Amino acid sequence: MPSSPVLLKPSDYRRMPWKNGLGETIEIAVFPPDAGIGDFDWRISMATVASDGPFSLFPGIERTLSVLTGEGLTLHRSDGTRQDLRVDSTPYAFPADEQVSATLVNGAIADLNVMTRRGRFVHRVERLLLDGGITMPSRQNTVLLFCLEGQARLGQGDTSVPLVAGESRLCDGACPSTALSGQGIIFIIDLVVANSI
Repeated sequence: MPSSPVLLKPSDYRRMPWKNGLGETIEIAVFPPDAGIGDFDWRISMATVASDGPFSLFPGIERTLSVLTGEGLTLHRSDGTRQDLRVDSTPYAFPADEQVSATLVNGAIADLNVMTRRGRFVHRVERLLLDGGITMPSRQNTVLLFCLEGQARLGQGDTSVPLVAGESRLCDGACPSTALSGQGIIFIIDLVVANSI
């Protein structure tokens, strides 16, 4: 049976310390639902980065980072490479068990983190600048839509449901093709069981 998207409001999100204790994270959704910071299969969260410093290490985890607000940051990876991330950058994927640190461009930023456990799940993150309408194809995997700015509607006519800034819609499992319309910035996050690809 197709799954109806579940609305997640900011009041549903869970606040907790970073794994390294240097800040606070806001957990949007996690699987299994009762998983902690060290035993999740996938996790979607936001955080404010207010100072330069290292990222928390998560053994066996892949991470994708997106800048939501602020002037951006530069990631410094263990092999000496650097990656600049701004609000309009493509979401950036890297291993969460690699030693990575960040320097801020000009003041604090907020970011979106998507993490999956290797061998259990893989993920894709798309930053969509929505202006009008698109058709989202059907999916046989879990998908979460996070609205950063503006507002959108999922579906058509009387059966459509709203999505406004700060809210998420989680479709767990078989997600039918649906219309997505409105104006704003939407993150589309696909979470796929690893052995199903």
